[in-house]
Amino acid sequence: MRPALEVADVFRHHGAAFRQVHADHLGRTERRVMAAIEVCRTAALGGHVERCADCGFTRNAYNSCRNRHCPKCQGLARAEWLQARQSELLPVPYFHVVFTVPAAVADIAFHNKAVVYAILFRAAAEALHNVAADPRYLGAEVGAIAVLHTWGQALHHHPHLHCIVPGGGISPDQTQWIACRPGFFLPVRVLSRRFRDTFVCRLRAAFDAGELRLSGALADLADPAAFASRLDELACIDWVVFAKPPFAGPEQVLSYLGRYTHRVAIANGRLVALDDSRVSFTWKDYRHHGKTKIMTLSADEFIRRFLQHTVPDGFHRIRHIGFLANRHRSARLARCRELLAAPPPEPPPARRWQERLRELTGQDIDVCPRCGGQMLTCATLPRCPPPRPPMWCDSS
Repeated sequence: MRPALEVADVFRHHGAAFRQVHADHLGRTERRVMAAIEVCRTAALGGHVERCADCGFTRNAYNSCRNRHCPKCQGLARAEWLQARQSELLPVPYFHVVFTVPAAVADIAFHNKAVVYAILFRAAAEALHNVAADPRYLGAEVGAIAVLHTWGQALHHHPHLHCIVPGGGISPDQTQWIACRPGFFLPVRVLSRRFRDTFVCRLRAAFDAGELRLSGALADLADPAAFASRLDELACIDWVVFAKPPFAGPEQVLSYLGRYTHRVAIANGRLVALDDSRVSFTWKDYRHHGKTKIMTLSADEFIRRFLQHTVPDGFHRIRHIGFLANRHRSARLARCRELLAAPPPEPPPARRWQERLRELTGQDIDVCPRCGGQMLTCATLPRCPPPRPPMWCDSS
């Protein structure tokens, strides 16, 4: 069932004005995201006609934009991704570790997304690898699934990584599985310092290589001395890394992962009101025990906050680390199962996307909503693109 309000409604009502006001600063990626969300599941993308074989009821089913920033297009992608991950779970405790950067780094990251977000992944991976490899803490190679989020509940820019990590790893000689202590993964203070030092070192190297764009509000940092001073300040403060208690079992890991992997800055279900100038949405105030509140922003500010969480084309928001890295994941997981005396995973059953949608939402689109008969495709709907708005950016 369609939510009463969608991000697409905000873009359709206020997108043209936003494009006009911010024409000089709106990038290609942001324009493409807006255009995709506006036409998602509308006649602009075409589709097909479905008719009930029993009562003759017909309806139009329009195609999705499949843009990874669209709130409507993540459900099936998430279900398919989780199905693939199910065969990779190990019979061990799993931990949730979060790496967060200070506000001063977030400011630099906003203007240098590809470079700084990549540093965030690498610094977290190196911290996990180096601390876990130390015999004082674990003495093993660990693996992790890392997911980039860039938002907080109020849609402010807040880059951080969510890492789901098996509670143990493979010994250096590959002959045994070394489990972490019950209920404890790695010391977060040690992880935090290693993460901070690695991040600062890599950020300094990026500056020296001329990879950072420092202009506007960050123009003062373009001076090498000023940038070095900022890094010295960052190297002297505590960075936030925390690990939550282990999950109760592998099934909970998949359920938890589904809440993080294919999320966008705000779900349609959080929108509560839209008028000629403002947008209201729910948010959780974690400074007041997670109390749910309503925030109202101008439409212009809401769109600005939403678009600041777009990521560059081709940038991977989900990455695999350590023995879960893509290049050797299958072989390393097979070795882990041998060491854990765990049976090989059963291959996931082949299912149509309609079946995955039913499992995800409870909605069976093959069934007629009027009589319960079977809905069949009877015609194709051609694309009917709307007139191009001013300042359209061709994405071909």
